This record gives sequence, C-alpha cells and structure tokens, in this order.
Amino acid sequence: MEPTKEFIDALYADKVRRAREMSPEKKLMAGAVLFEYMRSIVEAGIRHQHPEATPERVRELFRQRLQIARRLDDEG
Repeated sequence: MEPTKEFIDALYADKVRRAREMSPEKKLMAGAVLFEYMRSIVEAGIRHQHPEATPERVRELFRQRLQIARRLDDEG
C-alpha cells in the first residue's frame, strides 16, 4: 500500500513545523549531526571504491568531493 499524497504532505508539514519550533542552538546542533552522518556515508563509499586508501587519503578524497558539491551548489 502506497502512502497518499495527503499523508506525505502532512508528514512534510509536521517536519517543517518542528524545525521552525527549534531554537537556533538546536538547529545548529542538528546541522552538525547531519553533516557528520553525511560524512560517514561518503567516507564509507570512498573506502568501498578505494579499499587501499589510507585514512588520510579518504579524508583528502572527502574534501575534494565536498569542494565539488560546493561548486555545483554555487552554480545552481
């Protein structure tokens, strides 16, 4: 059974409401948590693509990918 558009819209509205109710401090902390989660996923992908990579090389490749993402964001 697929969720209805109304259900999806209600979930999104609730998510937006909760975000608006957060204090600036909690928003900052949530951003940091999301960044660390994203970093761990990207680094896991890098290690999968480059199993021979040292931790330093993984961090370097992560920084390169982050720079690419920022450039793409700036262009869009």
